[in-house]
Amino acid sequence: MDQKTILKIQGMDCASCAAIIEHDLKKKKGIISASINFASEKLYLEYNPAEIQIEEIKKSIKDLGYKSSDNTDEMDMMSGHDHNKMEKENEVRRLKARFILSLILGLPVIYMVMGGMFGLFMPKIFDAYGLYIQAVLSTAVILVCFNIWQSGAKKLLKAGPNMDTLILVGTAAAYFYSLANLILLSFGREVSMNSFYFESAVFILIFISLGNYLQAITKGRTSAAIKSLMGLQPKIATILKDGRELEIPISEVQVGDVILVKPGGKIPVDGIVIDGYSGVDEKAITGESIPVEKKKGDEVIGATINKTGVLQFKATRVGKDTMLAQIIKIVEDAMGSKAPIQLLADKVSFYFVPAVILIALISGIIWLLVSHQFSTALTVFVAVLIIACPCALGLATPTAVMMGTGLAAKKGILIKSSKALEIAKDVNMVVFDKTGTLTKGEPVVTEIISFDKKIKDKDMLQLAASVEKNSEHPLAQAIVDKAKEEKIKLSEVKNFQAIPGKGVEAILNKENILLGTRKLMKDNKISVDLIEGEMAVLENQGKTAMILAVGKKVVGIIAVADVLKENSKEAVEILHKMGKLVAIITGDNKRVGEAIAKQLGIDRVLAEVLPQGKSDEIKKLQDEGKIVAMVGDGINDAPALVQADLGIALGSGTDVAMETGEIVLIKDDLRDVVKAMDLSKYTLNKIKQNLFWAFFYNTIGIPIAAGVLFPFTGWLLNPSIAAAAMAFSSVSVVLNSLSMKNYK
Repeated sequence: MDQKTILKIQGMDCASCAAIIEHDLKKKKGIISASINFASEKLYLEYNPAEIQIEEIKKSIKDLGYKSSDNTDEMDMMSGHDHNKMEKENEVRRLKARFILSLILGLPVIYMVMGGMFGLFMPKIFDAYGLYIQAVLSTAVILVCFNIWQSGAKKLLKAGPNMDTLILVGTAAAYFYSLANLILLSFGREVSMNSFYFESAVFILIFISLGNYLQAITKGRTSAAIKSLMGLQPKIATILKDGRELEIPISEVQVGDVILVKPGGKIPVDGIVIDGYSGVDEKAITGESIPVEKKKGDEVIGATINKTGVLQFKATRVGKDTMLAQIIKIVEDAMGSKAPIQLLADKVSFYFVPAVILIALISGIIWLLVSHQFSTALTVFVAVLIIACPCALGLATPTAVMMGTGLAAKKGILIKSSKALEIAKDVNMVVFDKTGTLTKGEPVVTEIISFDKKIKDKDMLQLAASVEKNSEHPLAQAIVDKAKEEKIKLSEVKNFQAIPGKGVEAILNKENILLGTRKLMKDNKISVDLIEGEMAVLENQGKTAMILAVGKKVVGIIAVADVLKENSKEAVEILHKMGKLVAIITGDNKRVGEAIAKQLGIDRVLAEVLPQGKSDEIKKLQDEGKIVAMVGDGINDAPALVQADLGIALGSGTDVAMETGEIVLIKDDLRDVVKAMDLSKYTLNKIKQNLFWAFFYNTIGIPIAAGVLFPFTGWLLNPSIAAAAMAFSSVSVVLNSLSMKNYK
């Protein structure tokens, strides 16, 4: 059986690194999929353990020159210790120290080279020993930043050159060329003062160190949303045992434990209230600001806040099974997935570094032939190597996806894949399931109409409720609840059978009882012609009319109405303003569907659709050229959610619907359908902006570094300026993604 796992990857310096690892792993037998999120430095892996072991995969990554380790996020959430955060903080401190030290050592070199240009005071020692001081200090800067050289050399030797390789080749060329000329000068050979490039090597390494430091800070911020989700869970729970209150670590809470939460305290895990009454702030999970009242029998969600009263509840889900853990997993998976738009960037990243080295060599050779000056050719060669930036390409998509999915999670919207982000913008038809989606799914009996003088209303209700008590359908529950309200004693039935989309059948007092739709009656050769008028009146009011038959005779109608959700009409209106068509899909007959559609302003009614036929109806819409989003909440919606271009499941629905939906709405608010689509469109626009600037930067920067402007301007790009531009290009992409925090 295939397994999924997440590995943390260390040693990646750019998108080329991620592309190399992915490319190598995908060639191996037993690897089903391998996707790296460069921004979060995680490998999302699916593999067949019968064909390849995880240790073999780790060894392959090591052979490429990178380190891999198990993802500790889940353990961190359970234990309350954020190892990943500590590692990141250590990394940021190390990069900061490297930048500051390289700057301190490099500034004198920069002063010596540029001070004279600005008329600054130049000590006499610089005249006599300036080049030697530059050589010593530049050597010191190289030693401080030696891990960049080391990384670049390793990747070059393993035939997987990366960004560090470009920096290594560029700075080493400048440094060793300058060092060779200094040795020649020391032995009395005549050397031009334009043949020394110590400051270029120093400048480049300083700016690269600054860029790495800023990138580490900004990359960390893009995953802040998921870290804040992990931080929601309390570390301690108070359980009741043998009449005593015991505080234990949350990792030790077990299913069945009775937990006490006092006012102001956080609910540690999911459970069912067994005693107490309180208002609970569920904003952290659902995004809903108004506290939700909780009483005996109600569900509570871990990481929410108890506001007023004291609650006792029994733990039902702990550890990785809690809703919070599931949300974090969904967000993590989404961050690891790749939108189709990223495929081009991945392909470019894989071939990017070798292509840049080739362009740099060709440019250098051309300039050597044209200018007959090795120093000019070297300037161009180094500038091309240094200005190229695959990092911006690698960060463009994942940083925006991480911000987008994190923002959505805070608003109670779980976007499960990057693919969903890309599809959402193209949806032109939204199909809503009726019961439990557009309606509250809490129907009530409104009319009981008897056509047999011998059978009173209460008798009809007793018959119907006795049969329906074995059914889980919301309409059945409404009839049973009505019988309980009337204090009617129910009878035991035999041979109960639920017929999906049609109704139920059972034997009571040796009589065959049928309760359901016209189709059910027709299948059993029972005429309904005499009651069509009554049925039509009820259905035109948006009520579901169920026919009750005893033997082969119709004895009456039970009408049930489901209340529309408060925000259904507003959601449909906003979707219309966005230019989307809206449809309703229901197992009810056309009259009921059209009555509800009229109330809400829905464009199209798909009625009398059996559960197994819902996906076929979605397929028909797709065949018409529609890009369809299906919104549903039940088990019978799952096939349609899968068939649709975009499946949106309500979190209040079943686990099956939540599993199959690509977007999950935790709140029971259909306006979040609109929010999800709008946020998806916003995120994709950010991805496009990032990719545009990443491609634009390299498309413009590399030719300029190669000297295409020289015939018009008479100047060549200084490698130091190229280094500054490269260092800030990737940071600018991340900052653009971080600006998503301002989304309203």
